[in-house]
Amino acid sequence: MSSDLARDPHRLTQWAHGGGCGCKIAPAVLQRLLAQVPPHLAPPQLLVGTATSDDAAVWQLRDDLALVATTDFFTPVVDDAFDFGAIAATNALSDVYAMGGQPLLALALVGMPVNQLPHEVIARVLEGGAAACRDAGVALAGGHSIDTVEPIYGLAAIGTVHPRQVKTNAGAQPGDVLVLGKPLGIGVLSAALKKGLLDADGYAPMRRWTTLLNRAGAALAALPQVHAMTDVTGFGLAGHLLEMARAARLDAHVQAAAVPVLELSRAFVAQGIATGASARNWASYGHEVDLTALPESERATWQTLLTDPQTSGGLLVACAPPALEAVQAAFTQAQGQPGWVIGRMTAPAAAKPTLRVH
Repeated sequence: MSSDLARDPHRLTQWAHGGGCGCKIAPAVLQRLLAQVPPHLAPPQLLVGTATSDDAAVWQLRDDLALVATTDFFTPVVDDAFDFGAIAATNALSDVYAMGGQPLLALALVGMPVNQLPHEVIARVLEGGAAACRDAGVALAGGHSIDTVEPIYGLAAIGTVHPRQVKTNAGAQPGDVLVLGKPLGIGVLSAALKKGLLDADGYAPMRRWTTLLNRAGAALAALPQVHAMTDVTGFGLAGHLLEMARAARLDAHVQAAAVPVLELSRAFVAQGIATGASARNWASYGHEVDLTALPESERATWQTLLTDPQTSGGLLVACAPPALEAVQAAFTQAQGQPGWVIGRMTAPAAAKPTLRVH
């Protein structure tokens, strides 16, 4: 640790090699690691496990009740300690919402360099996480802490869902409309922040979207024609949409002009600013993404944006066209705007599902 960092302990991003969901293990590497794990017992009560790379596990307790269980944590994506805690907690709770559940209980996961960071800074991280839980109506009932080199914060979260309303990423059907709940560009802004290039005006929308709870999930789960749902996080829109396409054995089509992007992130991409995770994501699944319908001059920009790791990103929904109005209403009720229609799912044109960007 350099003396400069020791004198400026409040810049939390300088204590971490990566940040937010951008510090996830690359999809291809994770797949190889998990392939070495022997198959495990999957009793009938386990409605959702590891088979489809879903956001959380689901365990059925009775005919009308199932538990949703998840955990998520990461290193700082912002410098403000309170905001870091709030963003990390919001991101962790999103996995419960993405399964259609309502989060009830959380335990904090805390790793901090306790002899390096001022204790009041660490306390502010915990305060931010607790505030996000209160906003969600979630009981923060304890947790576990260790002394680490890098700051780490997140939650283990438990929620409930009706077994017939569980939404996995595997249920999409041909003709389904794709709706995205938050704009892209968070990873780009976090990279700019770490370089000292993001001012207060640029930080405000970053904070707004990353602390916005994806509470529309429970309402969306109650709609029978919502066929699949996930949230967009560290693997980027392309990575999480490909998970949906593979699980359903369908092709995904995205209209680039319809994809919401935080405007300032476009300017930073033009300057060559991106996270290292974006390149790792593309290396993992770029062979499954077809950008050839885009003008050649735009392909590099969209490659970066579609692979950009979203910390506390939006819900991604696949629904039948007649359900679109109800889906938009659920988003509007939860977050004040209807979500963006970005594409559709179709029968696969080849043996392997592909994401085609137009």
